[in-house]
Amino acid sequence: MTRALAGLAVAAATGVAAIRATSAPAQQPPVFPVGLEVVEVTVTARDEGGGLVSDLRPEDFALREDGREQQVLIFAPASRPEEREELALNLGLLFDTSESMRENLRLSQESAIRFLDAIPRARDLLLVFFDRDIRLSRYTSENQQGIFGRILETRGEGYTALHDAIAVYLSRVADTAGRKVLIVFTDGDDTTSRTTPDELFRLLRASSVTVYPVAFTSHLPPGATETVRARAFLSGIAQATGGRVFEPHASKELAAIYRSILDELGCQYVIGYKSDNPARDGKFRKIALEVKRAGVKLRYRPGYAVARLEAPKRRPQ
Repeated sequence: MTRALAGLAVAAATGVAAIRATSAPAQQPPVFPVGLEVVEVTVTARDEGGGLVSDLRPEDFALREDGREQQVLIFAPASRPEEREELALNLGLLFDTSESMRENLRLSQESAIRFLDAIPRARDLLLVFFDRDIRLSRYTSENQQGIFGRILETRGEGYTALHDAIAVYLSRVADTAGRKVLIVFTDGDDTTSRTTPDELFRLLRASSVTVYPVAFTSHLPPGATETVRARAFLSGIAQATGGRVFEPHASKELAAIYRSILDELGCQYVIGYKSDNPARDGKFRKIALEVKRAGVKLRYRPGYAVARLEAPKRRPQ
């Protein structure tokens, strides 16, 4: 969401790391202090027929924060070929390997592999496997060997720390410039996370990550409380970040999903502005984008939160 994200709760790591979600002591979730420099918003535009619109110009947009008009300082359309730091793709894949995914694991593995095979190489790729444990592998655009093998080696077992896995991912990429896109392969169930849904949504609102859940919910009982809760959670994280939810039921549906995501990434806009509100009060700030071209609808994150700046404690006299 902003370039000046400082003070990560967890330092970024290269290579492979494993985190035991259930062994950590109870604690507050990671906090992402936000500097008040440039707020970046990733925008997808579609016409009345659902087609992507890639030829908008800066003057086509009007941007407001909490009702106040803001000056656009950055306008970077992904359809333009020139290199822009704001458009650099940093990709995250969260891969649910818990017991609840056992029935859909093969389809989930196939989904991840086909997506990686189709998408242009990201500048930074973070692969996260999670059940009760959270295991991370980080790759650069020049070194992505062995990814397919790691995905195919996974086995479905154990509890599910979905919320914790997303929180760990957010902490790893908070200091990264460019577009941050997270694809989550899961059924939406969570059985063991210490991070609550409310805490996770606060972290998402303090980040600039766009989340695309690929939901495997066909094995969940229709209409059951757990099914409704899982689907609502996945829809919520997509809506809060400007992403979309996809629900494949068979391999033949995967190609269309990947094409849809890839087309979006190739037609997005990154719009940046400097907020006229210097306060660090921890409050949510609502973003409103309007487009002047008739019939065009925009999808983007509805706002962001700035971490509260705590006053330094006074030493006793």
